[in-house]
Amino acid sequence: MIGILATLVVGGTLFTATAQTSKEKNSASATPPQAYCTSTGGTLETRLPVYGTNGPIQDWLRLAGSQDFCQYTSSSDGSRIHVSLDTLYSLKPSLAALAYYAETAWNGLGEGNPASLYCTQLGGSDLFGGINAAGGGWVEFHTIDEVLEACIFPDNSTIDSWGLFYHSAGIIRGADLSTVLRYPNPYTTKQKSK
Repeated sequence: MIGILATLVVGGTLFTATAQTSKEKNSASATPPQAYCTSTGGTLETRLPVYGTNGPIQDWLRLAGSQDFCQYTSSSDGSRIHVSLDTLYSLKPSLAALAYYAETAWNGLGEGNPASLYCTQLGGSDLFGGINAAGGGWVEFHTIDEVLEACIFPDNSTIDSWGLFYHSAGIIRGADLSTVLRYPNPYTTKQKSK
């Protein structure tokens, strides 16, 4: 019995050490986007997809997966904007970055949450449809924006639906993402070359 217990303890210790080494390797590979977020004034958040957030919290349905976001907060007015780490850190164009840069005017069509409708107009989805009575979003507890509506595009690039909506009207929330997105604004480049 003691031999079996000793084997389990040693085996458990090795499993824990292997898991810890694996975590360290995974953390090391995720460090550049995270470091970039914080070095540009953002705050890291890992959010969980949840359905039913318009109902009582005990009825919320936690969905599979998670998404890492960088949150930027304005020091002057406290407004915030969130962008997924993948979208923020990419050197290549993404649909979310292009939507932000384009500042396409909202067509005003539809009934319901204007940020969700605008996201749909641009070809994205906030997954939970802001016009869905059950509600839903990307959740991180103990934050100001516990439930975040994020516009997800077919290439999986992701940006805060409300931040994107306000930006279409020339209103900067949190931070001007054109100063932190690694993929530069292609529309400004074209205008400068004229």
